[in-house]
Amino acid sequence: MQYRVLAELKKCLPPDAMITDEERARVYECDGLSGYRQLPACVLLPETVEQVQAILRICYREKIPVVARGAGTGLSGGALPVQDGVVLGLARFNRILDINPLQRSARVQSGVVNISISEAASCHGLYYAPDPSSQIACTIGGNVAENAGGVHCLKYGLTVHNILALKMVTAEGDVLEIGSEALDTAGYDLSALLTGSEGMLGIIVEVTVKLLPKPPFSRVLLASFAEIEAAGRGVADIIANGIVPAGLEMMDKAAIGAVEAYMHVGYPVHAAAILLCEIDGVEEEVKDVMAQVAQILRSAGADEVRIAKDASESERFWAGRKAAFPAVGRLAPDYYCMDGTIPRKHIASVLNRITTLSGEYGLGVVNVFHAGDGNLHPLILYDVSVPGEFGKAEEFGGRILEVCVEAGGTITGEHGVGVEKINQMCIQFTAGELTQFHAVKTAFDARGILNPGKAVPTLRRCAEFGAIHVRSGRLPFADIERF
Repeated sequence: MQYRVLAELKKCLPPDAMITDEERARVYECDGLSGYRQLPACVLLPETVEQVQAILRICYREKIPVVARGAGTGLSGGALPVQDGVVLGLARFNRILDINPLQRSARVQSGVVNISISEAASCHGLYYAPDPSSQIACTIGGNVAENAGGVHCLKYGLTVHNILALKMVTAEGDVLEIGSEALDTAGYDLSALLTGSEGMLGIIVEVTVKLLPKPPFSRVLLASFAEIEAAGRGVADIIANGIVPAGLEMMDKAAIGAVEAYMHVGYPVHAAAILLCEIDGVEEEVKDVMAQVAQILRSAGADEVRIAKDASESERFWAGRKAAFPAVGRLAPDYYCMDGTIPRKHIASVLNRITTLSGEYGLGVVNVFHAGDGNLHPLILYDVSVPGEFGKAEEFGGRILEVCVEAGGTITGEHGVGVEKINQMCIQFTAGELTQFHAVKTAFDARGILNPGKAVPTLRRCAEFGAIHVRSGRLPFADIERF
């Protein structure tokens, strides 16, 4: 980047808000998908909307790539820097601007940590529902960019279902305010378009979220199964009976063993799979529904069903699930966390396919995921110090995503596409659909400076990858259209 441009950018910021030396910039060279790394030309840390506007006006004029970054907890490479580009860090946008208990909303800057919203609203008996595993670190702006979910998204929805309004700065440096605290707003639902857009359409600087009353009562049930098929059947049967749990999670045998060795929460290590099901609401209703769930799971083939005796035991059941990722980290030097979503009825068959692929690639895999909405998180075990193993793990992950599409699902549930899944976008979408995605991008960012090369592949890339999936008619994977 030219010294002239760096000097101009520096003038827009406080004295300590530009990073250009390599050692400090390395902190920003990747996000949670650490297999990809790229040093940015510089890192900018603005504190005000006006500073963000000034930065974007300069970068737009000079055609300098800009990658927005929150806490860097993303797992798809969405915050991976672009060579000779700028990382626009939003960590200093960390103020909770307003908590409105009557309106049940919170207005916060984009760098506010997810769990901080619930902590601030707790005194009013309210909380923010989406709870990704990284909620003690991830920021609300990043949650909007990736449309983050969490354990409780089955009942309470993803980020997109819990957003009322957004303030963003466009690629050209203009401020847009989208949505409102009203129940509905006129015009297109642009907040839904921006949620999950991975920083490609604008820079989110402020978010107004819905707050919900804390449930008066909740309990967690743990059910163990000798067969994966029975656990998958149990998930489908719960939903088929009209019950929508607050959370419904599944862990396979490898995950159970890893968590039990790490946390000692009392999981049945002999089981092929366990389900964790949380029901919340009025105490009498919770107990009644929990009894129904227990019977449904026994009928589906559960060999043991435990209903937590009290809140403390419920917390212990969840503690194991929430510690699953660090627990699995003890099994191998590295693991590669995938994210795909399938229809619930195909859970068992897809997990069996993943096991088959594990044998083909010679890499272990551990499954822990949001079973209620079919959002899989296979953790592929590998060793980055072994030449070629990361590439093999990456290819294995791509095959898993293709299996998800083949089953009628999608290549992501909450992690986004970033650079990790960009080839599999060619599998899921037709040339016409991808062309329309690019048209939307161009409408917001005519010069293509915002997070370029992420999320939506070019048709040329898809041609080189070799396929675009024809969704209409649900052609099987073997019949992918080639061009």
